[in-house]
Amino acid sequence: MDPLTSALKVSASGLQAESTRLRIVSENIANARSTGDTPGADPYRRKTISFAAEVDRASGASLVEIQRLGTDDSNFDIEFDPGNPAADEKGMVKMPNVNVLIEMADMREANRAYEANLQTIKQSRDLISQTIDLLRASQ
Repeated sequence: MDPLTSALKVSASGLQAESTRLRIVSENIANARSTGDTPGADPYRRKTISFAAEVDRASGASLVEIQRLGTDDSNFDIEFDPGNPAADEKGMVKMPNVNVLIEMADMREANRAYEANLQTIKQSRDLISQTIDLLRASQ
């Protein structure tokens, strides 16, 4: 397979992976304050994503694949909020194990990786166009 086409496939797999990562981060941020519905119920649990490299048999290129979507098993924070419907008899509420600062950092990193993959696709497309123009001019 053509190296430029391989570059397009690799970057496209990166775009798809980072798009999924951005969706997971967005869900985590949106649910950063989502508590349970009943006293003592568990709140939203932070979602995680893991990537792996997978070799494409047709091109031999190493593509990005989502290895696993999971959850963060770290402990929930406990806050005193007696007016919350999820508060126990002592007024304590289990809060999600989502740290918005970490999620924002993950979002920024995913956004930069997405942009880098997009730029690679644009450059590869330009190189393919230039190659086609050179071939047309030589005939």
